[in-house]
Amino acid sequence: MARARKRISLNVNGTDYSIEANPYDSLNWILREELGLTGTKRGCDTGGCGSCTVMVDGKAIYSCMYPVVKAAGKTVETIEGLSEEGDHPLQSAIVRNSALQCAYCGPGIIMSAKSLLDSNPTPTETEVREALVGNICRCTGYGKVVKSILEASIEIAKSR
Repeated sequence: MARARKRISLNVNGTDYSIEANPYDSLNWILREELGLTGTKRGCDTGGCGSCTVMVDGKAIYSCMYPVVKAAGKTVETIEGLSEEGDHPLQSAIVRNSALQCAYCGPGIIMSAKSLLDSNPTPTETEVREALVGNICRCTGYGKVVKSILEASIEIAKSR
């Protein structure tokens, strides 16, 4: 028996959407396939890699495991929502430090870092590392990623 699609409203990167979704559709699938926001990656589909990390009402979540119906009425922020030019301090620091190689994990890492910096604008290195525990990068050793996030935190703090 097919499940009935449900109409839901959500705000993604400042734009209101009204979509029809199946109860089991993931937020990741809707973002990528329905809304065309492919910056959010699809990796393991089990919450094990973090490449799909987005923010829902300011909190970092794995969009692959988050039912889109749970996002109804909430605010979603993806990597595309950080900066139209790709020059958010986190993005700039990652590029400046050559912190990522293939960058498939990049959007998830950046969104996890943004969630951290929104709640803790001056984190310690340990706090940055703890915030990235759920984000797997197979190309780097995280040293430059952590350095980039700490640099971005200083830049963000100056702008406040």
